[in-house]
Amino acid sequence: MEVYSAHCGRHVIAGTLRHGPDARAGAAFAQNARMPSRVPDEPKTYDASYYDRWYHDPRTRVTARTLVRRKAALAVAATEQLLEHPVRNVLDVGCGEAPWRGALRALRPRLAYTGVDPSAWAARRWGPTRGVLHGGLTDLERLPLRGPFDLVVCSDVLHYVSDAEVRRGVAAMAALARGLVWLEAFTSEDDFEGDVEGFRPRPARWYRAAFRRAGLVPLGLWLHASPAVEHRVAALERGG
Repeated sequence: MEVYSAHCGRHVIAGTLRHGPDARAGAAFAQNARMPSRVPDEPKTYDASYYDRWYHDPRTRVTARTLVRRKAALAVAATEQLLEHPVRNVLDVGCGEAPWRGALRALRPRLAYTGVDPSAWAARRWGPTRGVLHGGLTDLERLPLRGPFDLVVCSDVLHYVSDAEVRRGVAAMAALARGLVWLEAFTSEDDFEGDVEGFRPRPARWYRAAFRRAGLVPLGLWLHASPAVEHRVAALERGG
């Protein structure tokens, strides 16, 4: 099960796209019987029990380290192709237990990693050893971040927060990036399995419009060029 982590960006993969003969092309997530019937009134809670369930318990976890390594390899290769130098620093927004950190440093051992997560538990538990700061999408402007960053990652976060948080967070990430931005999110048009609590079903066009407003250029496979390198992107490298 691939963890296209469906939760506050935790690259832990709490959600997975369905593949194979049972996956209908263009299947709407709204047809998933487990999908919440309304937008949650309270924000999700990411505590020790959450991570135990979705990351560690062999009966319920939907995490695969191999998948995170593949994503990291793709993001690093694309970033270095555009910047024409090795990735030097990365900002990981909604990092959870920071699984991207290990995957990224396996590729670039000297890479400087900064994680940000809204879970107070995660920040206390992993902050000192994995560089995780306590904060969410709307806190990026006030946090002591040493940007700009060659690569900014936000995996499985956007589909759990409000419209205003998405817009503000994407704008902040675009401003903090001097290279690429990895924005991994599920839409109402996706059919996936995993953590659906608090999921906010938005159409893909809504996200594309929000990303365009922030000055991001779509490259495909979750990747976007930041405004700082937009001029380096050739016509046929751009998404539709």
